[in-house]
Amino acid sequence: MTHIVWDWNGTLFHDSDAVVSATNEIFRPYGVAPIDLDGFRSVYCRPIWVAYERIIGRALEEGEWELLDKGFHDHYHRLMEACLLAEGAVASLTAWGDSGRSQSLLSMWQHERLVPKITEFGIDHHFTRVDGLRPSGRADHKADHMEAHVKALDLDPATVVVIGDSVDDGVAAQHVGARAILYTGGMTSRAELAALGFPVVDSLSDAMDLI
Repeated sequence: MTHIVWDWNGTLFHDSDAVVSATNEIFRPYGVAPIDLDGFRSVYCRPIWVAYERIIGRALEEGEWELLDKGFHDHYHRLMEACLLAEGAVASLTAWGDSGRSQSLLSMWQHERLVPKITEFGIDHHFTRVDGLRPSGRADHKADHMEAHVKALDLDPATVVVIGDSVDDGVAAQHVGARAILYTGGMTSRAELAALGFPVVDSLSDAMDLI
């Protein structure tokens, strides 16, 4: 492997507390009991509106998803300011770069927010390319975005390993013919990650050891 495609939310950026808290905020008016991280993992899936339907126990009504999505991001963008990089993130990025190999970042978070955030953390120089979700992009699945990302970098997928925290990351890697290492630091349960057949790790340093 000579190139890593990193995921951001739940992988390099440890934002699970903000995600769970923002979710609880938007469902407070529904009278839904607050959920913890394990509770969120038990319902989490893509597209996220399906997870929301699981939380409230019914189908979303017309226009309801848009209101919930806006509310979630309003709360998340406030709460995430207290979040830090995942343990081992800087060390992993630095070690891989020092080895002379390349790495990039592909996220389903908004591109215009992603770029300033990685610059704020001082890690932007590690990446040969950074792609977040553009305003015209669809946020349902990551596979098509991965295909465009790998193509833009002119990479042989056989040389690529994707490191992410979700089923979507594994499926996106499969879609382009890359390998994947899935990390339990995000919103997806270990059992769901393991079901894809890729290695599953509990730390970013373990991921680097596997590579």
